[in-house]
Amino acid sequence: MSVSFDYDAAFSRNVGWVTQGEQQCLRGKRIAIAGMGGVGGSHLLTLARLGIGAFNIADFDTFDIVNFNRQAGATMSSLGRPKMAVLAERARDINPALDIRTFPEGVTLDNLERFLEGVDLYVDGLDFFAFDARRATFAACRRLGIPAITAAPLGMGTAVLAFLPDSLSFEDYFCLDGCDEEEMAIRFLLGLSPAMLQRGYLADPSRVNLAEHRGPSTVAACELCAGVTAVESLKILLGRGVVRPAPHGFQFDAYRQRFVRTWRPGGNRNPLQRIALWVARRQLRGMREAR
Repeated sequence: MSVSFDYDAAFSRNVGWVTQGEQQCLRGKRIAIAGMGGVGGSHLLTLARLGIGAFNIADFDTFDIVNFNRQAGATMSSLGRPKMAVLAERARDINPALDIRTFPEGVTLDNLERFLEGVDLYVDGLDFFAFDARRATFAACRRLGIPAITAAPLGMGTAVLAFLPDSLSFEDYFCLDGCDEEEMAIRFLLGLSPAMLQRGYLADPSRVNLAEHRGPSTVAACELCAGVTAVESLKILLGRGVVRPAPHGFQFDAYRQRFVRTWRPGGNRNPLQRIALWVARRQLRGMREAR
């Protein structure tokens, strides 16, 4: 059966939760996503189904079999292929009219301005440990007045922070300046999830090794990240609904069936965060000594 693509028909069942006019507004928006792995690939496909009309996407990696448990583009047929190319194909299979600009070198200091050119929103899909690229990208968003969202897949849930042009900045919230990589990892994790809802059901702590950039993951968390991010994106792009930017955040953990709103004025400088960071450092030392 041969069927020609029709945008209005393809996304007609979004209408009701959005108006027809709002759906056309989404069609005219461009979202930048850095990283096409665990969460980034799911972000792209989910936002494409929301009817977003244009994307800038960046990734330099290829699919490996260890990606199968969580990454939307990871299949036997995509092994060894560039993640960005695979996900761009899948997004265009949803909407052949998509305008996708690709950055196969990933995000770098040399291409950040081009990567964010004409962008209405940035969605973070970078690897947890890509601190240099993440800091540079959020700083550029701040400088250019671009809203930005990061949603972390934690355990079997997600923790979400939004950074708006007039809210607390990424750097002022996480306070990563002058930190070594291990300290940045601790501060990023605790800043994302002050409630740490995922901590109570980690079945095998030996699978967590910050020094080796290694930790367990689930597809449940990645898909929850994508769904929640799509809603936050819709609210930001359409200018309706409540968006609570940093230092506000929230975490939903499906395993524990818990939702918490977090508020950390001053980010990781907050007294409660300082205590949590001290405890986390002590626990990490204990885990290292036990190995």
